[in-house]
Amino acid sequence: MRLGIDAGGTFTDFVALHDDGRISQFKLRSNPESPASVILEGIRRAGLADEVVHGSTVATNALLERKGARTALITTRGFEDVLAIGRQNRPELYNLTPRLVTPLVAAEDSIGAAERMLHDGSVLCELTDGECRRVAQEVRKLGVRSVAISLLHAYENPAHEKMLAAELSKLGIYLSASHEVSPEFREYERTSTTVINSYVGPLIDSYLEEVERGYTKRLFIMQSNGGLLTAQEARKHAVRTVLSGPAGGIAGASHLAALAGYPRAITFDMGGTSTDVSLVEQPFRLSSDALVDGFPVRVPMLAIHTVGAGGGSIARTDEGGRLRVGPESAGARPGPACYGVGEDATVTDAHVVLGRISAEQFLGGEMRIDPSRSEAAIARAGSGKADAIAAGIIRVVNSNMEHAIRVVSVERGEDPRGLPLVAFGGGGALHACELAEALGISTVLVPRDAGVLSALGMLLSDQKRDYSRGALGARDIEQRFVELEARASAGLPGAKLERMADLRYRGQSYELTVPWDPRDPDRAFHAAHQQIYGYADPTREAEVVTIRVQATLAVDKPSLTMEQQSVRGAASERRVFAGGKWRTMPVLSRTAVGTRSTAGPALILDYGATTVVPPGWSYRVDAIGNLMLSRT
Repeated sequence: MRLGIDAGGTFTDFVALHDDGRISQFKLRSNPESPASVILEGIRRAGLADEVVHGSTVATNALLERKGARTALITTRGFEDVLAIGRQNRPELYNLTPRLVTPLVAAEDSIGAAERMLHDGSVLCELTDGECRRVAQEVRKLGVRSVAISLLHAYENPAHEKMLAAELSKLGIYLSASHEVSPEFREYERTSTTVINSYVGPLIDSYLEEVERGYTKRLFIMQSNGGLLTAQEARKHAVRTVLSGPAGGIAGASHLAALAGYPRAITFDMGGTSTDVSLVEQPFRLSSDALVDGFPVRVPMLAIHTVGAGGGSIARTDEGGRLRVGPESAGARPGPACYGVGEDATVTDAHVVLGRISAEQFLGGEMRIDPSRSEAAIARAGSGKADAIAAGIIRVVNSNMEHAIRVVSVERGEDPRGLPLVAFGGGGALHACELAEALGISTVLVPRDAGVLSALGMLLSDQKRDYSRGALGARDIEQRFVELEARASAGLPGAKLERMADLRYRGQSYELTVPWDPRDPDRAFHAAHQQIYGYADPTREAEVVTIRVQATLAVDKPSLTMEQQSVRGAASERRVFAGGKWRTMPVLSRTAVGTRSTAGPALILDYGATTVVPPGWSYRVDAIGNLMLSRT
């Protein structure tokens, strides 16, 4: 048996793939104070698993909540303020008092080393053994838990970083060096990525150590590029797990959408704390210039846009009398008011008030909720009737999520109207049709096992490793590719290798990652530039900034085809607020939905997800159990 685990902010999802092809699932309440204990409890409940694939939120939460390890930064003397200076970009152009992001390393914990490499890898100032010992002594005096080394132009010549790493390793603390974490051009981004790796690394290391004490078989960790790492590799490269959970959802959604005949789709994953959206295609579109809570992360990641809009997002009225929803979340504890502990009104409570979630249906009846607490909390969140306030909460959160989908589609030169919306997570199918109408999308796909799709996606993911190297101004690009491929083959024997490169027009300050074709390396770049920015100039010189090799080792995929089953379960009726007013509509189990298209409205219940089919939409299931919704 293989077991996929997605640790979310409210629930931890478990999907077991049995040796006879069966897929089973269950959820446990997350415990932010002891996430490993929930993982081990789920493994015990699932039974004997030969392999566990886990999406961890430990790195993400440590970064967002600023609860990582105290870290020292070693950089070239004179560049100690690289994190504080950052870039001169102004994301809020007309804000004269913008909120500055506080660096993860305090000024007193930054140490300059007397050394200097030039951009071509030649040595301007030699690093001595005595200087290495001095730096190690300074780090020892600070009493930090981890250290990050990021020297000037180390992506071209890492010799000095290796000398410092050899000396600092004697201290027995967590250590990251930029030539291993992110050997790429741009000092600030490379330093930021290396510091994040050291900041969250000790927590990932101790967390995985605790899990491995309770589970001694094969353990893989989902990484942000949509592939798997071994637990040992994840300990060393913790920064690659920052978007671990959302990446599993995209892997699962992309696979099921492709089986349904949609090689390209917009994914919409609404969980308890946040919503993650992405435009997916095969092969996955990766980004190497992501921002996570204001910090650059320079490792290949799926192009995911996250907003603080989930089932636990808290609704409130601000000083101006306007209704606001999120980004604050009730999380797993205390959770939405209907869970019986919290007092704040949340998006989940709004759905309860609107009749979309009943007391007996939550998690297939395994968890009882209290609708009266939802009504009281919603009434406190605004003025007027509870159902009007609840409908307002849904409109506000829908607006936030609609904007997120436009960011990954319209703002990147893609028309969402020709793509299906793949909705999953605990709350995705509750909002999908309303969002689709706002965006002009005519097809919504709610995958089988939608409530636990991220955990299922981890079982569908391949092992992947990414290797990169700066190449700005280099003439030996082919030789550098050969060297990267040799490292990739050694790191993941038998893997399929793919070449990519970051290109830009000479004089530009941003790059695009495109497949590498040695016969015409610029063609793919011009096409990508045309799509994203609306123009291209084939007569203009393009230059290579970074080269990349991705190694992929495929895993055996479970068969997700389903035998046609007879429709089971009689429909009941319930008053539900949909399409702007209260309606009496049929309520069906997912097993009661047939393959013939049926006109809505309807409410369709599954173990971990509820689908609202408003008026003007029809529904059916396809050959693999996906719920297909179409505008009529």
